[in-house]
Amino acid sequence: MGRFLFRSGALLCYFSCMAVELSRGRRADWIIQFSIFTPNRLGRLHDLVRLLSLREVHVLALMVLDTTDSAIIRVVVDDPDRARELLVKEGFPFTESSLVAVEVNATDLSRLMSVLLQAELNINYLYSFIPHSEGKSIVGLSMEDNELAEQALRRNQFRTLRQADISR
Repeated sequence: MGRFLFRSGALLCYFSCMAVELSRGRRADWIIQFSIFTPNRLGRLHDLVRLLSLREVHVLALMVLDTTDSAIIRVVVDDPDRARELLVKEGFPFTESSLVAVEVNATDLSRLMSVLLQAELNINYLYSFIPHSEGKSIVGLSMEDNELAEQALRRNQFRTLRQADISR
């Protein structure tokens, strides 16, 4: 299914077209994040965004983690099925995972962090979405336990979103 490469102390994963297999355990309606592995070279992010844009797949959230030799581009899109097809067809190695996405405003961020701390849930990383068409801010959270995080957030009147909420 895939092979693992070790480089500069970091684990890099290369999966050949079967990233969907890795994500069977995730609930289908959660927001899908693609982590795309690529050499860290000029124009690679442009190539990816252009590929998606030309096929009318819109990037809703984006984060880039880079090292000297390689980068991980994390994206959330409005059409994950089409994005998956394009990534496979164009040979971009990637994995998929689920994010907890929650609507927030500037005054909610501290309360959001408090809710997750009280639930004793670790945040692996987070990043914001490009503003939603309704003008609301959205934060995507990679959590150690998505279901518990979502339950804690909903109990505290935070609106969590699903893929259908952000897709066209």
